[in-house]
Amino acid sequence: MAAHSVSPLAPSQYPELPAIAGLQLAAGHTGMRYKGRNDVVLMAFDRGTTAAGLFTRSTMPGAPVEWCRKILPRGAARALVVNAGIANVFTGKAGQQAVKTTADGAARALGCRSNEVYLASTGVIGQILPAEKIVAQLPKLKAALSGTSWMDAARAIMTTDTFPKLATATCEIDGKTVTINGICKGSGMIAPDMATMLAFIATDAKLPANTLQALLKSANNQSFNCLTVDGDTSTSDTVLLFATGKAGNTPYEKATDRRLADFRRALVQVMAELAQLIARDGEGAQKLVTIRVTGAKNDTSARIIARAIANSPLVKTAIAGADANWGRIVMAVGKTAEPADRDRLVIRIGGKPVTARGMVRPDHDEAFATKHFRGRDVRIDVDVAVGKGAATVWTCDLTHGYIDINADYRS
Repeated sequence: MAAHSVSPLAPSQYPELPAIAGLQLAAGHTGMRYKGRNDVVLMAFDRGTTAAGLFTRSTMPGAPVEWCRKILPRGAARALVVNAGIANVFTGKAGQQAVKTTADGAARALGCRSNEVYLASTGVIGQILPAEKIVAQLPKLKAALSGTSWMDAARAIMTTDTFPKLATATCEIDGKTVTINGICKGSGMIAPDMATMLAFIATDAKLPANTLQALLKSANNQSFNCLTVDGDTSTSDTVLLFATGKAGNTPYEKATDRRLADFRRALVQVMAELAQLIARDGEGAQKLVTIRVTGAKNDTSARIIARAIANSPLVKTAIAGADANWGRIVMAVGKTAEPADRDRLVIRIGGKPVTARGMVRPDHDEAFATKHFRGRDVRIDVDVAVGKGAATVWTCDLTHGYIDINADYRS
């Protein structure tokens, strides 16, 4: 696979993620696909760590997804092993055996049970995962465990990503400071449905597994499920959240408890930042596009409409070419068959209204809209005028770079 230049939308600097008590991590190199770079990550958690997870709804899930679904009901975690380069998808019994071999190897290395080891893989579909290469590195990874190797881990899980993706935030529960760290990878095959999208978040908060699961599901609907690069849902989509419990707060049972309000805010902040970083690193992307739909029948309808606009090749190529063709936005709204009032529909580009009363405004500033589309951050707002539903979706433009990257992905 050819190397690609760093996205022009990459951050100018990266956050330094602090250590989280009860968690250590390390990155290493197996050589299974990539030369001269790390491609495997081990996270080790202290006893008492709880886990929550969300996974692809694809009917073609990878073996690691099936493994995580199987062990998640226990709600306990002692380790996470992630590899990049081979996805372990559509690999039959060999894929299942690779998962078992990896989990057993990590369990031996860390002195825990195999069903406390979470797994994730990303990369090419249909190739057998050489689990023995991962297991051979586990003793070295264990010896290298550190509380601060977040950047190494973020880089090791990359595939077509052009930059690492990290985020952190702090909050308070019971007056105690709580830290939330997250890393993720994703650049293409991105339209999470819960692309090859993997996200791993950890906190020192003390929270029961069922509470953690509810918090993750709510935050996911405000972050990764508001993201699309190309409309393709991966077979490997995985979001895992681990809580080591070292902060010493009261383990509240209800995710909606008002005393968890600051934690909910910080979790959404971390996950939304990670989601936007994926959009900024969309394959071939030159522009981050934020689409806000209001006035829909409900929030679900608003999200359907926003995603239709975000996934439209015609809209995305118009943005890439700085052609402020608002008619394509009208088309994308209409094709969803979601309720919308054609004669009251309002489209705004860069904050300036384009339409009114079912037609283009006489004072529409085409030059302003074109200039806005030439920028790095594009904003499209659409009010469909039938209700109070609202949703925001992040995406990117569709350039020839997307073709270049995916045409030689396996070469």
